[in-house]
Amino acid sequence: MFTGIVEELGEVVRIADTGGDSALVAIRGPLVTSDARHGDSIAVNGVCLTVVDVDGGVFTADVMGETLRRSALGGLRPGDPVNLERAAALNSRLGGHLVQGHVDGVGEVLSREPAAQWETLRFRLPTTLARYVVEKGSITVDGVSLTVAAVGDDWFTVGLIPTTLKLTTLGGRGVGAPVNLEVDVLAKYVERLLDARLPAGPDGTAPLPGDVAGGTR
Repeated sequence: MFTGIVEELGEVVRIADTGGDSALVAIRGPLVTSDARHGDSIAVNGVCLTVVDVDGGVFTADVMGETLRRSALGGLRPGDPVNLERAAALNSRLGGHLVQGHVDGVGEVLSREPAAQWETLRFRLPTTLARYVVEKGSITVDGVSLTVAAVGDDWFTVGLIPTTLKLTTLGGRGVGAPVNLEVDVLAKYVERLLDARLPAGPDGTAPLPGDVAGGTR
């Protein structure tokens, strides 16, 4: 479990094909490797990876085919910067929100609008994830916990302060760049519970509680 507060900007050292549809990645991160051991979890651009080995500030991790298909990690190249965060400790402050490191889909930077002290970024949002995203709710973009400023059927916007722009990869993401997205897991649990309790409507989806009771939306 993570919090979405990036600890360090790391760098991809190498990516090796291990056969089939998997790969071994090596990433430089002096801070996150300072106490890392085999089996520890480190989030790389929001993807939870398991440390295989640590050597001189560089850690290696296996990346399975499912991860490559469901995230933007497959597009990384040596030299690319990446957001790094160690797994949260139970006694640490929850500065962002509860982040699993399980990417739900890949979005895309649609636009950047700079202002005096911040930037507004608009991202493409897969329509299958739109129902989990709400205005003023939380979303994780490339491992960064952010507050949703506005949301539509297939897009959302966030405001980035100077610290986020400087200390994460989001400061350099150009229009068209892919980003890893993880929605708030609590929304998915609520949906699952409602689906189990409420009868399905004509379209196969669970109606809202007011519909079942004869009320209106």
